[in-house]
Amino acid sequence: MKRITILIADDELEIAELIELHLHKEGYDVIKASNGLEAVQAVQTYAIDLAILDIMMPKLDGYEVTRQIREQHTMPIIFLSAKTSDLDKIAGLVRGADDYMTKPFNPMELVARVNAQLRRSMQLSQAAEANKPVLEAGGLAIYPDQRTVTLYGQTVELTPKEFDILYLLARSPKKVYSAEHIFQQVWGEAYYEGGNTVMVHIRTLRKKLGEDMHKNKLIKTIWGVGYTFNG
Repeated sequence: MKRITILIADDELEIAELIELHLHKEGYDVIKASNGLEAVQAVQTYAIDLAILDIMMPKLDGYEVTRQIREQHTMPIIFLSAKTSDLDKIAGLVRGADDYMTKPFNPMELVARVNAQLRRSMQLSQAAEANKPVLEAGGLAIYPDQRTVTLYGQTVELTPKEFDILYLLARSPKKVYSAEHIFQQVWGEAYYEGGNTVMVHIRTLRKKLGEDMHKNKLIKTIWGVGYTFNG
């Protein structure tokens, strides 16, 4: 299991070491930086999960460090600063921080905020992962959990049966499915005269996927055998 790594960037060594002590008790790994330039270099070198930044640091201030981090990373950032006015707090949040604590501070409260930000970050990451299409091919993206399909970024409105047929074929590209197999898998019934039903649904599905406008057919007919996904 990956250990969480937290960056502490503060030119006051005693504060950095105090935070490090409490974070170690929580089981976190810690990287320390004594100025803004070191903080940026640490983010470029290590897999940082959360950053605690002082605002008034040598070489680069916390605002500039945050700006550079946000160019490539989305990890939570907590400002820890002697700047106490509401305007300072708002400025910090507007510039990309996720939370803001003022000095002097309670180390246990800081740890609680770190834990909260890490939980939120993990939840967002899991949600983003869940929203990723499981299947992508030729501009087509299929999202099984949401039962939705997009083609070149545009939503394709499919009936439940059309979605089931497409998903069945797309899960095993190049595999040929007979009309009988498709009917039994999608309708869950004995085949009988289901061939025409499958053919009609395939025809409608192809039309919705705009196959008449594309040379590459996503659903290919293997004459006398069945259908295959050509993604």
